[in-house]
Amino acid sequence: MSNKTQAINELNIAYKTEVAGYHFYTTAAAYASDAKGRAVFTNLAKDELTHIMVISNISDSLKKGAGWVGFDEALKTGASLAQKGLPIFPEENEFVKRLGADRTDLNAVSIGIEIEEAAVEFYSRLLKEAAGADEKVVLTKLLEMEKGHLKILRWESESLRKTGFWGETMEYSVEKERE
Repeated sequence: MSNKTQAINELNIAYKTEVAGYHFYTTAAAYASDAKGRAVFTNLAKDELTHIMVISNISDSLKKGAGWVGFDEALKTGASLAQKGLPIFPEENEFVKRLGADRTDLNAVSIGIEIEEAAVEFYSRLLKEAAGADEKVVLTKLLEMEKGHLKILRWESESLRKTGFWGETMEYSVEKERE
């Protein structure tokens, strides 16, 4: 991004979005009718928490004038955020409200797909605007993780629509597609 202020503002948007996603996925896990569905949403929530920690730490670093830190370093240092925890009373968000109105697994997956598509678009835009190598590496990592989430949810949507059940094993490895 062209300047520090813009980067901090964009990271603030990313932070709020990741917190909303975290709360959505934890709610979806609680509503899921099947253990496999709960596991999918719980794992997505854990990844969102990772994103929250990384983004928070990078933003703090930029505010202090230290510049961008690497993903792994931000994650390690950001672990203190996990100890502090997220807001006890999170703000109600549109996604949780929509899920509350229709607590089906398929609706939860559909909303999750919408969240991940928006995240892919957001991080893709930030990556195009990235100025430095450290920025590009972190944003690429976040983008690839969001793309992985999207693939998982699309696959689960397909499985739920065709069979009515959560999938057993993905036919492809998201990890291999990241390489």
